[in-house]
Amino acid sequence: METDSAIAALGALAQGTRLDVFRLLVQQEPDGIAAGEIARLLDVPQNTMSAHLGILARAGLIRSERRSRSILYRADLAGLRALTLFLVKDCCAGSPALCAPLVAELAPCC
Repeated sequence: METDSAIAALGALAQGTRLDVFRLLVQQEPDGIAAGEIARLLDVPQNTMSAHLGILARAGLIRSERRSRSILYRADLAGLRALTLFLVKDCCAGSPALCAPLVAELAPCC
């Protein structure tokens, strides 16, 4: 991941509603969830939700898929992986032992 892409992803997540949307979509993997349902669950107007979803999609954190009359949104786990790796790539000056607690904490959820 390039620095500009990481900045875009971090910027997209640096807003409360978008962070909530992203976390919800990660929880809904692999099925995804319709835009209207996301708006309902998070109590956000649909037009506002559309703007948030667009920002997350342009940042490479979510993707959409049309199913019948609905658009389902899913977390882009490859984008999340790329961002996470970008953030920890040079972790602890190349000393794996120092990063072991971080890796251990991530392992159960992944």
